[in-house]
Amino acid sequence: MIERLGAPLADPIFNQLAIIGAGLIGSSIARAARRRNAARRIVLADHSFGVLERAKALKLGDLVTDDAARAVRGADCVILAVPVGANEAVGRAIAPALGAGVIVSDVGSVKSAVISTLEAVLPGHVRLAPAHPVAGTEQSGPDAGFASLFVNRWCILTPARGADDEAVTMVKSFWEALGSHVEIMSAAHHDLVLAITSHVPHLIAYNIVGTAADLEEVTRSEVIKFSAGGFRDFTRIAASDPTMWRDVFLHNKDAVLEMLGRFNEDLTALQRMIRRGDGDGLFALFTRTRAIRLGIVAEGQETAAPDFGRRASTAEEPEP
Repeated sequence: MIERLGAPLADPIFNQLAIIGAGLIGSSIARAARRRNAARRIVLADHSFGVLERAKALKLGDLVTDDAARAVRGADCVILAVPVGANEAVGRAIAPALGAGVIVSDVGSVKSAVISTLEAVLPGHVRLAPAHPVAGTEQSGPDAGFASLFVNRWCILTPARGADDEAVTMVKSFWEALGSHVEIMSAAHHDLVLAITSHVPHLIAYNIVGTAADLEEVTRSEVIKFSAGGFRDFTRIAASDPTMWRDVFLHNKDAVLEMLGRFNEDLTALQRMIRRGDGDGLFALFTRTRAIRLGIVAEGQETAAPDFGRRASTAEEPEP
């Protein structure tokens, strides 16, 4: 199954879209926005020379620059596609160049910290409309992006108190144009939900693969040689960008620690069932958790194919 973008829009949503950060998400936004005619002009900025050279070679923007302030001049929408820990520095760098009424959004998987950071450094004439596209792969860089990344995926908007309704509506329309389903919720609720659906699973994957790496020295390559599907799937998650995930855990620590506490309680209960030989309890737990997987497939957020369905869901649609 190849997930496809719709036909180009008759009228762009934004006249000039500036994307700060040309990695997986930023480059995918640029590709999708171009394909859907969601922005009349696209400008990309990145601090990495190598990323900029690839973005230019791939012709991802009408302008590609290492100057973030230059990128946002004249923009009516700016999307920060950088690790959440970089938002303060980027916000300070672009603040003097932001025009009155410009919409500033982001793609971070942490929202409360991002909102407080950006509200502190951006000028009052900016309209802040945070967003989080719940999509991605373990790959990074501009070559990893593809236009259909957001198709049939969720994008969560978390307007701050007193947010401009028009700005929120335009950002919502933009993500819908890129193929996303859009949900609106508070930043605090978002951070709690993502802590259990994304952040803690990544933390567990990093920990399991780290434990296996230590064991690997003892078993002399048997961990890698005999990796079963479960471990391979954990290694895929643990291969995600370390800078991004370091920042996620540092900026959403309260929600992550809350979910880790609950996880540890459930893990203790599971240990008790195994120790006591409670087969009925194990069967009931595994039946309940299996239903979650089936529900995700039924919601269209995954396929039933092997490898988490990633070969199908990340297949790029052909150029028109």
